[in-house]
Amino acid sequence: MFVDNEIGTLKTVIVHFPDDGISRISPKRAESLLFDDIVFYPLMNEEYRTFLRILHLFVGEENVLETHQLITEAIEACDAVKEELIDRVIDFEELPPSFDRFMEGMSDADLARLLITGYLESEDRILFDPIPNYMFTRDIAVTIKDHILITKAAKEARYRENLLSRFIFKYHPLFEEAKANGKVIDMNDRDLFPPSKKAERVSAEGGDIMMFDEDHLMIGCSERTTPYAFHSIKEQIFKKGLVANVAQINIPNERSFMHIDTIFTRVDRNIVSCYKPIVYDGEGSNVIVYRSNGEEVMYPSIKDYINTEINPDMRYVFAGDGESPYQEREQWTDGVNLVSVRPGVAISYDRNLKTLIAFEKAGYKVIDAEDLFKHAVSDSSFIENLEKTIITIPSAELSRARGGSHCMTCPIQRSTLS
Repeated sequence: MFVDNEIGTLKTVIVHFPDDGISRISPKRAESLLFDDIVFYPLMNEEYRTFLRILHLFVGEENVLETHQLITEAIEACDAVKEELIDRVIDFEELPPSFDRFMEGMSDADLARLLITGYLESEDRILFDPIPNYMFTRDIAVTIKDHILITKAAKEARYRENLLSRFIFKYHPLFEEAKANGKVIDMNDRDLFPPSKKAERVSAEGGDIMMFDEDHLMIGCSERTTPYAFHSIKEQIFKKGLVANVAQINIPNERSFMHIDTIFTRVDRNIVSCYKPIVYDGEGSNVIVYRSNGEEVMYPSIKDYINTEINPDMRYVFAGDGESPYQEREQWTDGVNLVSVRPGVAISYDRNLKTLIAFEKAGYKVIDAEDLFKHAVSDSSFIENLEKTIITIPSAELSRARGGSHCMTCPIQRSTLS
């Protein structure tokens, strides 16, 4: 478990296959469950399988960890915690106490599925709401060097995600060593993250936290992450000596820009994909860099910060090629929300045509997922030799959920950059 950058070769990653709870979201409930629309689940399922297949090619199927699998294995690892998990969910979802015995009698895999979907298949009965945003595993936790930061969601619709994620990091054998060595930082721990004296909320989601390089941790203050949470995280990071610089990325408090990874992601050593008005021009945003020695520096834009402190040669590929109305349209459909599987090789949605043209202008090849699979079958070295390439996946339904490939991955191990 180690991540000290955004683009090193991806080694291990947590994902969540969109579960069929999504197919039971009604138009009336969509907004409160933080979905902008109801989606056609069979097509979303198919699109996500394409995404998953790409991850398997680059990372190895055994290193792509699915949340249902992790919850099941955590229950299997310790029978005593099954009762604790059931009690907490019954209390949170306000179910009758009689459900306790019923849930305890379920198999571990069936119980994990119920806790995710809220649906009791054997009785065709909805016990509680689904958690459709769980597919965006970027938000549940962030690996910072050899530590895991468990985040704390801003919206009630995501609280059960947080409960299940805490269960994984607390009880799954994969994280046993990190926990034993004090390397799990839980934002739900009130001793570490006490309530504000001014009643400020403690909320931060992983899409607002980037281990941009080995000595710069970026944290967005946005619709979902509060300034008080930023300072609380910063204090813990400096206390553990993990980085020398923590940057507060202040962006407009709007749904369109809910996290910093919706307006920029790092794709290569010298390339950032971004939404030009905010990142490059500095509209409605600024950056305050806090150093472990107590110094503070302010920058008028994210671009100025990156080029001054991290890489003076950094170049920018703009959403919609930097032209309106395409930049607004393609930022909305996550044109700059890319996950890199190695430096210069990243996954994007196929619908963001102007952004893909911008990548081609910057010297990148654009390849469709199906073509990638054909090349991988005919040439065993094709994947290994791939560089400076944007891989596109179908996105008619995935994009309607308002999150791209970066949102759908929680890396827990990447190679370092030499």
